[in-house]
Amino acid sequence: MTWRLRVVHTTGLEYDAPVTSSFNEARLTPRSDGRQNVIHNRVETTPVTRAYRYTDYWGSAVTAFDLHAPHTALSVTGTSVVETEAVTIPDDAVDWDQLEDEGVRDRFGEYLSGTAYVPESDLFAETAARLRREHRPAEAVVAAANWVHDEMSYVRGATGVHTSALEAWEDRRGVCQDYAHLTLLLLRTMGIPARYMSGYLHPHPEAAIGESVGGESHAWVQAWTGSWWGYDPTNAAPVNEQHVSVAVGRDYADVSPLKGIFSGGGSTHLDVVVEIIRLA
Repeated sequence: MTWRLRVVHTTGLEYDAPVTSSFNEARLTPRSDGRQNVIHNRVETTPVTRAYRYTDYWGSAVTAFDLHAPHTALSVTGTSVVETEAVTIPDDAVDWDQLEDEGVRDRFGEYLSGTAYVPESDLFAETAARLRREHRPAEAVVAAANWVHDEMSYVRGATGVHTSALEAWEDRRGVCQDYAHLTLLLLRTMGIPARYMSGYLHPHPEAAIGESVGGESHAWVQAWTGSWWGYDPTNAAPVNEQHVSVAVGRDYADVSPLKGIFSGGGSTHLDVVVEIIRLA
């Protein structure tokens, strides 16, 4: 089944003193791929800026803009209409021996290596070895994500955007970002290329057409077992029509919805509002 979704993502920044210049990147444009088709997207700012778009190294669409007039507030809104479908978990196209092939490891080296959020660690070596013994690669992806889901408790505010997988694991508490980072750590320990996916999740599987609901950014993983496909460890479920994919990378640092630098000003207040409507 196909869903058509409208997503409006607004980020508001307020400064306690005028900012004289700012340089910014927004990743608010959904991806067009085999599971998803983008019908409409625009990114707007207040104050108005001149923006340009490019595709970053990881394949995500970036809207870049800068502002050189004094301002005490900045608002960035991404509006999109997207058609989505569910992911079908693939039959294994590769086995463990093929994943260890030098050519495969070289091709996907960046999705097998440690990062600041997903550092290399022997902490999950025993679990990774057991999953490899018990499952073929695609089955192991699901088993790994479900293991993280079972071991963690979803607690809002328990972690922040700068929390690494190992820091979240210390308290066994976190949010979708932490579930994704921990799953990536486990998959990479097994030798499965895995990447971080950011986007949105409509919270209601039986959503009424035309009903507007409050949403939020969401995160899950994609694994390569002959092709890329997604799984949601926070919900222990395959990616489906409720998921809207936006940006992809090694971890959260590669996909943050809005980042930049500014001069002048002082401390900031951040407000994020996401509205999702099922259109069809």
